[in-house]
Amino acid sequence: MHNNTTPLLSGRGLVKRYGGQHALDGVDIDIHAGEVLAIVGPSGSGKTSLLHVLAGILRAEEGQIVLAGQRIDQLSETRRSELRRNEFGFVFQQGMLVGELTAEENVALPLLLGGGRRGEATNTARGWLARLGLAGKERRRPGELSGGEAQRVAIARALAHRPKVIFADEPTGALDTKTGHATVQALIDSARATGAAVVIVTHDRELAAAVPRTVSIRDGRIDPAPAQAVPVA
Repeated sequence: MHNNTTPLLSGRGLVKRYGGQHALDGVDIDIHAGEVLAIVGPSGSGKTSLLHVLAGILRAEEGQIVLAGQRIDQLSETRRSELRRNEFGFVFQQGMLVGELTAEENVALPLLLGGGRRGEATNTARGWLARLGLAGKERRRPGELSGGEAQRVAIARALAHRPKVIFADEPTGALDTKTGHATVQALIDSARATGAAVVIVTHDRELAAAVPRTVSIRDGRIDPAPAQAVPVA
């Protein structure tokens, strides 16, 4: 489907080592605008390392990463930090919300860090919380929300500044199956409304099967015969 289009984000020959062990061993991957992709593999396979390298959190020892036609692997730490703040959104297993802030303050935070006005940032945050089914809970702190609600706040925060790519690292890991799958569907639906690509790292094969494209990684290498997405009954 994407063969004739230029990828939004691509990695070529990515190598990452920890203490002489390969976490990534020459990985090539393409992610297209608006695409939803699951990266699956057993524990220690390199899937989280791949996410962190693509997102500019970690540097690869070898290879290159291109975002929207620009190489980003050679950027300074300051520029990579700006890139993560402006072009990427993140959803982690534990949500990583600021406990002292309300839901709307958590969502508004990236907008404020990017130089946005407080009133506009708050209005944007409320709009995203409403879209994700959290209207009326804007003033609650993370400790006053259920696990699924807190992850929806994290999704709203990831989407509020309209990033090009959202990276979700085991976003259902702390949730029961039903809540987890509903939360990921909320992430996918909301991302589609903005045109953002979504990259989900997960060990949950059932969840991955509901995602349009799945890439399998094992021992730091992409499986040459990737798992095909199968509709969940």
